[in-house]
Amino acid sequence: MTATATIVSHYSRGGLLERLEAALRADGADPGQPTLEQLAPYDQFHGRGLEATEEAAALMPVRPGDRLLDVGSGLGGPARWVARRFDCRVTGVDLTPEFCEIARELARRTGLASTVEFRVGDALALPFADGSFDGAYSMNVSMNIADKARLYREVHRVLAPGGWLLLSEVARGHGPEPDYPTPWAADSAASFLWTPQQTREGLAAAGFEVLRLQSTRAQALAFAARSREAVARGEQPPHRAVLLVHADIAATAMTNSARALAEDRIEPIELLVKKTASI
Repeated sequence: MTATATIVSHYSRGGLLERLEAALRADGADPGQPTLEQLAPYDQFHGRGLEATEEAAALMPVRPGDRLLDVGSGLGGPARWVARRFDCRVTGVDLTPEFCEIARELARRTGLASTVEFRVGDALALPFADGSFDGAYSMNVSMNIADKARLYREVHRVLAPGGWLLLSEVARGHGPEPDYPTPWAADSAASFLWTPQQTREGLAAAGFEVLRLQSTRAQALAFAARSREAVARGEQPPHRAVLLVHADIAATAMTNSARALAEDRIEPIELLVKKTASI
């Protein structure tokens, strides 16, 4: 199996739209016309879900009408949310065809098909001309990418001069590797974690100025505690995307990820960088 096929098979098992529709009905929502808020527990497929998207968006220097790129767009939750908040256009790229098909359908059902689009594509060979976008973001994606230097060069290439990139990542912590599976990888062969310092250096080498790098470990631990408290009260957890996507392995993947976070084996980080040089 190729590296691409391995990654796609981790995220795609078929029947995802049907599972999403059933979950929305169970929540009392209309699957044919869901709101972004009703979709948020399921379509924000990254650590802390919508909370992390809102936090990241607060750092994005977006202007109305800007062209943004979502690298690893998943089910399209962040793209739809960002497009609505900033009145801008967002193009998402993802390796997983099932994700892109559902993202397009949800854009149609939420009335955002004219402002967001989704393409199946490889982040290491982005199907766009140089300087196509004013800004870009990527949320918990590069953990599956071994050649991060090439990823950063490709994003740099498709950004306009002065364009920005917002990254939300899971970085390598101070302990041993996480136990697998995790939400992002079935085993260590598909997991490529850099330390925060390696990430900073890699972005600088690609021609970016690092404007901000911060750990979001405290926020992740607090979110996990609130989620456990909600479940203990008999409520649904606020973030249900991993359960939706990974089904049978979800509980193990989330347990392993939570343990790795608690033991400092992983460190979630957030970076804002600006394109400053040609390479």
